[in-house]
Amino acid sequence: MLDVLILLTGFVLLVAGGELLVRGSVAVAERLGVSPLVIGIVLVGFGTSMPELVISVQASLAGSPGIAIGNFVGSNISNVLLIVGFSALLAPLTVTSRALKRDGGVVIAASLAFTIMAFFLPLNQPIGITFVVLLIAYLVYAIRQERLEPEAGHSAAFEISEAYDELLQNGEFDAARRLKWSARLGRVLPFLMAFAGLATIIFGGRMLVDSGVSLARTIGVSETVIGLTIIAIGTSLPELVTSLVAAYRGHSDVAVGNVLGSCVYNILGIGGVVGLLAPTAIPGQIIYYDNFIMLASAVALFIFASSGGRITRFEGLAMLIAYGGYLASLWPR
Repeated sequence: MLDVLILLTGFVLLVAGGELLVRGSVAVAERLGVSPLVIGIVLVGFGTSMPELVISVQASLAGSPGIAIGNFVGSNISNVLLIVGFSALLAPLTVTSRALKRDGGVVIAASLAFTIMAFFLPLNQPIGITFVVLLIAYLVYAIRQERLEPEAGHSAAFEISEAYDELLQNGEFDAARRLKWSARLGRVLPFLMAFAGLATIIFGGRMLVDSGVSLARTIGVSETVIGLTIIAIGTSLPELVTSLVAAYRGHSDVAVGNVLGSCVYNILGIGGVVGLLAPTAIPGQIIYYDNFIMLASAVALFIFASSGGRITRFEGLAMLIAYGGYLASLWPR
């Protein structure tokens, strides 16, 4: 029971810390004159992924690769099957074909690259550097396209920011409103918010990793299963809420883009930084099973969205059933 309470406390600290970090860092960037487009694509994307990043790095440094790798692989699986499934069940999701080919293709390519790499190499520094460089290239491309080809539709990286604004401000992305809000914070408070948010995330992540390892030992399951299920679902809850809110308000492009953007950040960003800072072996279960589920989920999302340009309620239900089956296959009888 104590492990569960510590685990829940860790989740609360992660959510609160993530909120402080994003708001504080965005306000600091606006003070420094960073463009709203860069803030939306880079800062908000990284800020909302920081809890998963901290957990994976801390778990790897603590010698728990099952939690480190299972966290972001499991998050990608839950992003697609759980979050898109629930969102489509709430309201059918319309997806533009050009955005789907661009961002859905990136998610499939990243998933395939990670799946193949895992058979031959650990998540080491050369792989980490490669993933981080690929993420930077994707973000540069996204920023360029937002500026020069707006008719192509928003990139998934930008949709994360829109989904965040949708939830917090009860409306769409509004840079002017953000700037007014940050101006009221003064000069020092944004820095304090960002540092406090980061410290809270680090502390909450440490609690989460320690309690996850202890819980695995107590109930007799592997750390990998804990990482793929409890921790992955817990760290995906913010994406679940933002996508559900966007779908409910009829902004299905934001709901799907939020998921695709998160998947890209998870593999290239979190996987890359873990490889750079805390190289680790990839557990055999993930290599031979879960990576293929992650890849199949991305392909299924692409196929569903390509058929008629929308994800129907029936397809959403099928995704939720598939996710339930996946969880049942992991948990020991």
